[in-house]
Amino acid sequence: MKIASINVNGIREAVDRGFLDWLGNQDADVVCVQNLKTKSFELDDSILYPEGYEGYFLDAEQDNFSGVGLYCRKIPKAIMYGLGFEQCDHEGRFLQADYDRFSVATFLMPDGSDPAAKQAFMAQYQEYLAKMARKRREYIICGTWHIAHKTIDLANWADNQTTPGFKPEERAWMDQVFGPTGFIDTFREVNRDAGEYTWWPALDQDQPRSRQEGWRIDYQVVGPNFRRHVVDAWIDYDATFSEFAPLIVEYDLTL
Repeated sequence: MKIASINVNGIREAVDRGFLDWLGNQDADVVCVQNLKTKSFELDDSILYPEGYEGYFLDAEQDNFSGVGLYCRKIPKAIMYGLGFEQCDHEGRFLQADYDRFSVATFLMPDGSDPAAKQAFMAQYQEYLAKMARKRREYIICGTWHIAHKTIDLANWADNQTTPGFKPEERAWMDQVFGPTGFIDTFREVNRDAGEYTWWPALDQDQPRSRQEGWRIDYQVVGPNFRRHVVDAWIDYDATFSEFAPLIVEYDLTL
């Protein structure tokens, strides 16, 4: 099973830059998208239902803001919209597809431009993650968490310790998620290299991404029982339809 996750940073703009061509070449079972920045009812059918996929979307109430989606090859047994708290659901930040053995979710954390709002979200989300960890169902949570967990996860980390996305309290929160709460960072299960990034805050399109200072703030997160199912994980640096790069993980599972 192959799952891809990508922050499109505006799906219409991403489509103009080749997102649908990329999607058609992936042979992915589920593609999780974040930061649509449009209402799904305003999109063409070619975006809502690309060939081979069923699309599911949760819009933000605010215009040109947030929103998440799932492209699924196999129709899920159920779709869960939101997490039941206002900040998440009104801003279109969590959407989950349920299959027989596990669930796949697309997720977008607040970026930290409003630190108090991000901290409030993290507190409520932590409660939900703790409940998920206690359930018998397994989860694959994909998306932009807007936090670089370790110094290896961003360039020039020494100068960014007070920058949103690398503040001590944010990294400590991630310590809890990947520690006592029991979730796993799938990418780091198979790749411990430095210089692996999913977002470039000042991307220069004329320069290769490998030579630019980036951040790894996108994750596919699973419970401890799924650690053994992670086969491979990589970042698609050739996909340039967004300031973010797709994160792709292969699992020895079937939907």
